[in-house]
Amino acid sequence: MARVSTLLSKQLPAGAARSIFEEVENHYGAFGNMLGVLAHKPASIEHIYGLLLGFGAEGNISKLHLEIVLVTASKANECTYCVSHHAPKLQAEHVSPETVERILDADVPGLGPVERLVRDYALAVTRQRVGDSLVERLREHFDESQIVELTLRAALCAFFARFNEALDVQLEPQYQELA
Repeated sequence: MARVSTLLSKQLPAGAARSIFEEVENHYGAFGNMLGVLAHKPASIEHIYGLLLGFGAEGNISKLHLEIVLVTASKANECTYCVSHHAPKLQAEHVSPETVERILDADVPGLGPVERLVRDYALAVTRQRVGDSLVERLREHFDESQIVELTLRAALCAFFARFNEALDVQLEPQYQELA
């Protein structure tokens, strides 16, 4: 059980936070336990998840690259909650279960050169070890807006990992067997 109560979307007043909570639950995946804990500060849902939904609407980076970033950073941060939610999304992008499982391995199988670069960058951001040469290699494939988004997505994984661990946010039942 989470260290604070998990609210339902209907417990929020009508408005942006409630609308975003419901949109995420209905269209992005069952993140109700994390959203329900965040709901104690509705502005956090409005701003954090509003930002994430905005990124998705822009289509600035591919779903494949997004999920590589999220799974890599979540595994590096040891966030079971996020890995359980995003590993299936990465597999839905035609990445093998072995690749997902071994995404942190230096010799991870099944990733092309650009996908491996994205993985390397997500890991460097997570470990706070980004070098100029890595960013220069990214510039060969991504524009500055995309690099900023890749960075934000990896960095936000650290936030979610710390938030979920501190408040012991529980996996939703449908993800428990994946943990």
